[in-house]
Amino acid sequence: MTQTIVYILIVINVLTFVIYGIDKWKAKQGSWRISEATLLTLAVLGGSIGALLGMQVWHHKTMHKKFKYGLPLILLAQIALIYFINK
Repeated sequence: MTQTIVYILIVINVLTFVIYGIDKWKAKQGSWRISEATLLTLAVLGGSIGALLGMQVWHHKTMHKKFKYGLPLILLAQIALIYFINK
């Protein structure tokens, strides 16, 4: 069971990272964008590490307070949740 969860988290984080890159590319093209709600939802669903890496690598959403401060808080909440579940 635990191994399956790890695989799921890897997939959601890679997906989130790629989606942040796609949104940055679309921003540069002046094209239709992925909503901020979708980007944050991916982080909440387990993709917070991918989101944080996407912000750093793609230099995307780094000045938006809800991303700059919200994503680290989401990650901390997820770490705390894992800690309390495994305690």
